[in-house]
Amino acid sequence: MAAMDEGREMNSNNTVMCLLTNPEGEPLGAPLYLPQNAGPPQLQEIVNKLLNNEEKLPYAFYISDQELVVQLGTYLQKNKVSVEKVIRIVYQPQAIFRIRPVNRCSATIAGHTEAVLSVAFSPDGRNLASGSGDTTVRLWDLNTQTPLFTCSGHKNWVLSIAWSPDGKHLVSGSKAGELLTWDPQTGKQSGGPLIGHKKWITGISWEPVHLQAPCRRFVSSSKDGDARIWDISLRKCLICLTGHTLAVTCVKWGGDGMIYTSSQDCTIKVWETSQGKLIRELKGHGHWVNSLALSTEYTLRAGAFDHTGKTYYSPEEMKEAALARYNKMKGNAPERLVSGSDDFTMFLWEPAISKHPKARLTGHQQLVNHVYFSPDGQWLASASFDKSVKLWNGITGKFVTSFRGHVGPVYQISWSADSRLLLSGSKDSTLKVWDIRTHKLKQDLPGHADEVFAVDWSPDGEKVASGGKDRVLKLWMN
Repeated sequence: MAAMDEGREMNSNNTVMCLLTNPEGEPLGAPLYLPQNAGPPQLQEIVNKLLNNEEKLPYAFYISDQELVVQLGTYLQKNKVSVEKVIRIVYQPQAIFRIRPVNRCSATIAGHTEAVLSVAFSPDGRNLASGSGDTTVRLWDLNTQTPLFTCSGHKNWVLSIAWSPDGKHLVSGSKAGELLTWDPQTGKQSGGPLIGHKKWITGISWEPVHLQAPCRRFVSSSKDGDARIWDISLRKCLICLTGHTLAVTCVKWGGDGMIYTSSQDCTIKVWETSQGKLIRELKGHGHWVNSLALSTEYTLRAGAFDHTGKTYYSPEEMKEAALARYNKMKGNAPERLVSGSDDFTMFLWEPAISKHPKARLTGHQQLVNHVYFSPDGQWLASASFDKSVKLWNGITGKFVTSFRGHVGPVYQISWSADSRLLLSGSKDSTLKVWDIRTHKLKQDLPGHADEVFAVDWSPDGEKVASGGKDRVLKLWMN
């Protein structure tokens, strides 16, 4: 505490009283007197010391949602902040590794005979799948950048695809309502179709691998108003989650074991998964709810896999690694959920804590197509028909900035693994990479001949895949 006493004796003109807090608002110790010539490097020292970090970690600092990039004194003068007040400084952990922006198209691969509607890298980033209006799912060889398998069996457009977080299975859902499961090693169906839904599939989400390994269960949502939990080993529907009065538009299996469904009946329902009991209803939207995002989604999707490319030799080892990763990402905070509605507004929820929304996010002028939290959960991005991508604080829901540059609706977004870059695909036929720190366009990626419906950034950060109306799959590298 000697520093505190010294601080009090220092000429008060040269010091400022600061309170360091984590992004959740929890203070790190008592307020400190800091010299006005202290900037981010000095603050990093202090935070690492106060947190007793053995290895020094990088942090970014924010005052009133604005990043501090200069010395405290300069900031206070520029923003006319009184030195008499206690300045709250939020420290935000940064990824130790850095992902480079993709900047060139490395391959354009033909194969699909109709529009590409979805693309998804496997959790380890080594395989890539796509779903198309031509009723097939395709698997692509990323080493040779050529088609690997064509998975035939659907009778209608493939609307949704999802890899299991252990990378062992791929599920696809079609406009006809059937679900097919594929072995990515062979491209063959593993068993017959899973029948039950009466209308088209709107979403698929797997049970997180930290809750069960190897992966067996996934949940699907449909226009028919139901969500269904399936077991891939037993090849059957275990539980039908009924209760919504209109189409279910989206489904997410959360890290705490709950399932979240959104519907055109304006509600979000929270279910437990052993018996399919409804445990909570989130109300507040005045219009159809059409999208959901979880703060832990990126981590859940990748399971135990990360940018290092580590491989696992047993389900137990994988489960353990995934759990450690999930706990680290989540910290002490509850899992957060964002829902987007037809009235252009979004709500931020903490369903485990309250049935009332934490914040209402307004600003989009048209329908929100896609909402996605950054891998570290600190940011939230939303893509809209209003041609903009908006960035929000993932913890408070406060608006941060609008990324403008697309000249058509933005359909899908994807994050780089280090949470520093955001990718968007648009009707205007381009992909764009945005810099989260500078709020500027980092890279413009033209090349598609028509609308880009689907984009994905591989978990290892090395490649981006995109697909759309021109029927080709493009791979982008740096």
